[in-house]
Amino acid sequence: MSGRTGGRWAAVAAAACAMAAALAALPPAAPRDAGGRAPAAASVRQVAVRAPAKCADPEASLRPSIADGPAVQRIKSRGRLIAGVDQNSYRWGYRDPATRELSGFDIDLVRAVAKAVLGDPDKVTFLAIPTNQRIPALEKGKVDIIARTMTINCDRIKQVAFSTAYFEAGQQVLAPKGSPVTAFDDSLKGKKVCTAKGSTGESELRAESHGATVLTVPNQLDCLVRLQLGQVDAVITDSALAAGQAAQDPSVRLVGKPFTTESYGVAMNLGDQDLVRRVNAVLEDYRRGGAESPWMVAYRKWLAADLKGITAPPEPKYKD
Repeated sequence: MSGRTGGRWAAVAAAACAMAAALAALPPAAPRDAGGRAPAAASVRQVAVRAPAKCADPEASLRPSIADGPAVQRIKSRGRLIAGVDQNSYRWGYRDPATRELSGFDIDLVRAVAKAVLGDPDKVTFLAIPTNQRIPALEKGKVDIIARTMTINCDRIKQVAFSTAYFEAGQQVLAPKGSPVTAFDDSLKGKKVCTAKGSTGESELRAESHGATVLTVPNQLDCLVRLQLGQVDAVITDSALAAGQAAQDPSVRLVGKPFTTESYGVAMNLGDQDLVRRVNAVLEDYRRGGAESPWMVAYRKWLAADLKGITAPPEPKYKD
């Protein structure tokens, strides 16, 4: 690793520690009831039990609305949106070592939500949330939204509510150049593979490891560091995240093809249905405008260099 790259990782690691401390220090929000306070974790679990056993279309979300319900009123009364994000995913949510500011595709989306709800894109408190703490952070009311390359799936919609899909990706293998690992297949046999705990990659490896030994870590960046240090042979992660990691480190590359199809959504507490509708209204505006839509502008700024050929955002699906 070069001195410049080493400095970048050191800066990111230091920032991660600081943000983790901030998350730990943040007091849990008061329970939300009909007056706008978050349901306790027990209440969320009760709702989750009533979720349908079958799941034909997990990407379908509530229809957009700009009405100010209890959750939106709570955010307005506080004067700030509390957003759980990543600060280690290059191009998506990362702390720019030059500016020390959080930047990326997900960060721009969060600022769009803050502008729509509060009239100011800077009225956001960002909290760095590890992959395996995304759902607990919402259940405990520590954040209003999670915008952190979070895949919508049948298991997760029983625990949290999602917006419509704002990006589509798939799980893929990241390996050093020259590695004998060639795809998510038997070339992984006898290898050590890293993925984030609580991620879709962990679920896929649990279902079929192809003979690999699996190491789980709190964040995807931890996997890249392990790969750079030679402690693992490959990483399983979202193709979108892997493309950003390959852009950071030219000694690694994506191999094989994505072996899943996944949609990213903004996640919220199950009880905050008015906020889900409001975020969906923001996404409607964010997608609107063709090649000059805010979505396409953000794509060209952050992702086009590594994820080529995308010409439009995913079409929204609604269930009522």
